[in-house]
Amino acid sequence: MAKNTEVSEAQSKFHVGDEVSFKIEKKTFKGYVDKSYTNSFLITFESDDPEIIDKYHKKVVINNRHLKMIKAAPRVEEDPEDDEEDSEKTTKKPNKK
Repeated sequence: MAKNTEVSEAQSKFHVGDEVSFKIEKKTFKGYVDKSYTNSFLITFESDDPEIIDKYHKKVVINNRHLKMIKAAPRVEEDPEDDEEDSEKTTKKPNKK
């Protein structure tokens, strides 16, 4: 059975680099989206609580429904024509004599 890799509407609200807030153990934290999964995100965060640091090692996976956007990361619009040119440059190998 094939995995569903389509991005849901809730998932498309967040992107890598966005600053978000979330709750762990009834405490609210702020962090940054590091990686996107099908229904959740890997978040890097800071804490002063040694127990939280020891338990989570400054990273946690949170379901997208439990995240709140604080600040969106700047988006870079890519031109599809530039991508084609870049791929052509990287695939060409220099001639050795």
